[in-house]
Parts: sequence; C-alpha cells; structure tokens
Amino acid sequence: MAEKKTEKEKYTQAREAEEARQLQLENIANSATGVAENKRERFQCISVIGQIEGHYLLPEGQKATKYEQIIPLLVSIEESEDIDGLLVILNTIGGDVEAGLALAEMIASMTKPTVSLVLGGGHSIGVPLATAAKRSFIVPSATMTVHPVRISGMVVGVPQSFRYMSEMQRRIVNFICEHSQATPETVNKLMMRPDQLATDCGSIIEGRDAVEYGIIDEVGGLDQALCALRQMVKESKRQSKNPEKQK
Repeated sequence: MAEKKTEKEKYTQAREAEEARQLQLENIANSATGVAENKRERFQCISVIGQIEGHYLLPEGQKATKYEQIIPLLVSIEESEDIDGLLVILNTIGGDVEAGLALAEMIASMTKPTVSLVLGGGHSIGVPLATAAKRSFIVPSATMTVHPVRISGMVVGVPQSFRYMSEMQRRIVNFICEHSQATPETVNKLMMRPDQLATDCGSIIEGRDAVEYGIIDEVGGLDQALCALRQMVKESKRQSKNPEKQK
C-alpha cells in the first residue's frame, strides 16, 4: 500500500511540475516574462522588445512592449517574497517617451536586486531603461542610439511646445546621469552629434563605447548578468539577516 501511495505521489508531483512548466510557457508567450529558478534563487525575467507602447496602440504585426502590463508586474515582483531579483533584457528600438521613462522610474525605485542586459539594441528611451537597474550590462555587438526627443503628429508652433520638449529631454538626461557614471555634458554631446545619423542628430554607440562613456556599467552577456544578480541577492540576504551591521 505504501509503495502504491509513493507511486501516486510521484505521478502527482510530475503532473504538477508539467502544469507549472506549461503555465510558465504561456506566460512567456503572452507577456514575454518568465521565472528562472534553481535550488537557491528565483529570478523574474522581463524582456523589453520591439517598440515600447504607450498611450496609443501600435499597428498589428509590430512587436511591442506594453507598459500597462509591465507596471503591475513590477509591483508584484517588489512585493513577492518568492522572487529574489529582477533581470531586464532589452532589445528595443525605443518608443513612447513617457511610458518608457515611467518604467525606468519603477525599476529604479525597486528595493529588490535588479540587473539589465542590452542585447541587439537599447535605443532611444531604451537608454534610461538600461541604466535604471542597479547594475547594467551590454554585449559587445549591441548598439545604443542617443538622440534628442522627437515628437510625432501636430506641433503647435509656439515657444511652449519647444519648451516642453526641452524640459522632457532634460528629465531624460538627468535620469541617465543619476543612474549611471555618465555626465550631462557627455550625454548632451552624444545627443547633438550631427555627423552620424542621416537627416537627424545623435549618436549610435557600440557596447564597449557605452561602457567607456559611463552609460553602461560593464560589457558582458547572460552569464555575467546572472552572476552579478546572484551576488547582489546574496548580499541582500546577508544584510537582512544582520541589520545591525548594515547600519
């Protein structure tokens, strides 16, 4: 009887594990998120791909990251006792400035260990998103485009319109500099460079250049990003067990 019960328990555990795996695959397919776990840690992985969708829906057939889905997910990660850290993987062309900056502010204000990894590209508003994590990485082949704020649609030709764009650009530059080693002078110089982008101004910088400019912390791939996240989690757990030493 005991042996039959053991076999039944094994079957139940295997079925539950398979159901959990299928649910995770569905989450990845629907929201481009997933949980990576081992015996020691559980990391939430969020991918920011394509264009960051903001207040308006993008056309069908275009890959997009919907910020109204990511914001509540970030809140749940911050409050979850089961998640030890967050890995943000970026391959984005940019998108809605306010939506992207909102996500960056959310990530920057989290107390959980956070690491970002730029693969392919982290362009436009993807730059502050990459710097929002406590530690940032970029692969050597990735690029980042730094350019002034752009606006689409009707623009009223009055000083207030240009003042608004200037203030928005200032907020983005301040955010990048507050969460990286880059200086405002460096970022503004890259934004206003006239000789790289056709019919536009700005700069396209490769992985190692992004580190040299101080925008990204380190050149590295998935292994380095996960290693850094594990170290941050260990340190966070150590400090939580010894609050007096932290003071």
